[in-house]
Amino acid sequence: MGQAELVGAGRREDNGFAPATSEIADGTNVVRVRELDKRYGKTVAVEGVHLSIGCGEIFGLIGPDGCGKSSVMKAVAGVLSYERGKVEVFGLRVDSEAEAERIKHRLGFMPQGLGLNLYPDLSVEENVDFFARLRLVPERELALRKRRLLGITRLERFRDRPMKNLSGGMKQKLGLVCTLIHEPELLILDEPTTGVDPVSRRDFWAILSALVAERKTTVIVSTAYMDEASRFHRMALMYAGRIIAQGSPEDIRSLVPGSQVLVWARTQQDALARLRVGFNQVETLGPSLCVYADGLTPEAAATEVRQTLDGIEVDRIEAGEPDMEDVFIALLRLRGGVSNVERPVLPGSAVAVPRGETAVAIEARSLTRDFGRFRAVDRASFRVSQGEIFGLLGANGAGKTTLIKMLTGLLRPTDGNGRVAGEDMRAAGWRIKERIGYMSQAFSLYTDLTVAENIGLYAGIYGLVAREKRARTEWVLEMAQLAGYETILTGRLPMGLRQRLALGCALVHRPQVLFLDEPTSGVDPLGRRQFWDILFGLSRAEGVAILVTTHYMSEAEHCDRLALMYAGRIVADAPPEALKREVEAKAGAVLAVSCAAPAAAMALLSAAGFGGLSLHGQRVHLFSPSPEHDRLRIAALLAGAEFGAVEVSPRPTSMEDVFIYRVSELDRSEAQA
Repeated sequence: MGQAELVGAGRREDNGFAPATSEIADGTNVVRVRELDKRYGKTVAVEGVHLSIGCGEIFGLIGPDGCGKSSVMKAVAGVLSYERGKVEVFGLRVDSEAEAERIKHRLGFMPQGLGLNLYPDLSVEENVDFFARLRLVPERELALRKRRLLGITRLERFRDRPMKNLSGGMKQKLGLVCTLIHEPELLILDEPTTGVDPVSRRDFWAILSALVAERKTTVIVSTAYMDEASRFHRMALMYAGRIIAQGSPEDIRSLVPGSQVLVWARTQQDALARLRVGFNQVETLGPSLCVYADGLTPEAAATEVRQTLDGIEVDRIEAGEPDMEDVFIALLRLRGGVSNVERPVLPGSAVAVPRGETAVAIEARSLTRDFGRFRAVDRASFRVSQGEIFGLLGANGAGKTTLIKMLTGLLRPTDGNGRVAGEDMRAAGWRIKERIGYMSQAFSLYTDLTVAENIGLYAGIYGLVAREKRARTEWVLEMAQLAGYETILTGRLPMGLRQRLALGCALVHRPQVLFLDEPTSGVDPLGRRQFWDILFGLSRAEGVAILVTTHYMSEAEHCDRLALMYAGRIVADAPPEALKREVEAKAGAVLAVSCAAPAAAMALLSAAGFGGLSLHGQRVHLFSPSPEHDRLRIAALLAGAEFGAVEVSPRPTSMEDVFIYRVSELDRSEAQA
């Protein structure tokens, strides 16, 4: 399939970008895009895009919101016109409604958004039947296809449930079933896993992998989740309407050689300041620091980091392969504009109480909330110290948002109690509200007000006097990097800037405790890192206690401690590293198996009794209680010629591995009860 190509290596455009191409060597292109340009008025959405996608390939378009992914996919699906370029699908040029009609029976298109292609008041089965009739699926085949698709998506027992009553993950799986019911040859999925919990995400990928293996379906998937890069055979990284690199994940990593180093230092802030002088790319990850060392092997990178921190006490250093988010940001650095920014300190004292284990900022004691006969939160108990970043993880519908609403006083508990910022959550009322900041899951600012007007509104709500209001407004603008945007309507800001403005408004009154409900959903990787930089500074330098929910498993690493919610209950509460060690003790280490036929290998390994199997592009990941013994066993199992050269290598246990293992374990226990 060829090497990855880095934009900029060839002809360069006025904006510093140049087209990247990656042809399929055997000529089996299902999709070919050349010099595609799309504009919305004066806004350039896509410029000079080249793509070639082969038969039976899972191809990814990865990039932040607004980078042009959806426009490219809609052009390929034949539902969007464009100003310049050529789009060919199945060898036919798609440049008019008539031409699009010639291919629509051969493709399936699932638009962005949870269940946006579905009908809320129809049941699961009624939605499937509607799309089957729309696609002229013969009645004699419908029952068989429906039973198979509802089975593999685990929606069989929900046939009669209205779509509007499904969780986010279930809506997306139903949307996929409706898109697949006519058995398309080309599947186009626009951000199908955004807002979906990790268990449903893994189910989603298992279904796609099975389709490719069984039917040679070609799949195009767009995503803003960088940790999904390993799922693709090939992919294109997009930024600002252009493709900056494309190829296999391994080939794209080779474009910016380097290593990732994790550091646990006794004085974290001192180590962070020192490392940011010596390295271009450094981020905080809970109690550790993550360094991307350009051009160095893991051994050399670890040595250089240790030398940089000479004189600072270091507990542990680990070095290895960088993840795709590191690679993406490194590629952006080659184009300039990405740098480490010092965050300003909030004027005055940020909090009124000291940090430390004895300073409890949030305490939940057997909190319970019922909605009729449904128990959304079931006797949840935990404590968060002042200055701690505490993560709340759980599948869609686990009860996370309900729990936050009780703690913030927006929802009365059915039973139980708690304290927030030193006050009884049931009785304190306004005294709690003036000591907390809250960012809801939905964007809560006024889009028809300017940036400065939104800040001023929140300052007024909290009763700040004129002098305080001026000082805090200046701080929010500096902290959120919004200087120069004061008179811009909030609705016109990019998602990352909007979320930082929302955070600033939640902080304008100097709260002791900050509640964040999925604050970075839809924010690009660079914006997320900048957001977490701010949170780190608030917790470490200013002592703010932060409770955050997130669907990005990589973000869970930023937390000092994590609580896992399942069916309304807190089932685990520990630092990320402790949760990983616990799973490794039960399930074993994670091994990655690379071979020529990964889907067939996964079926064989499953039959041999290996657990925790998941497909990642050309690799199969699994749990191994005895890695050295299992390496030999796996090599023997995959000795057939169809598997080619087999490579088995250890992989670090991720928070996604932890989450899915624990939830699967709980599902099995519930089923047996």
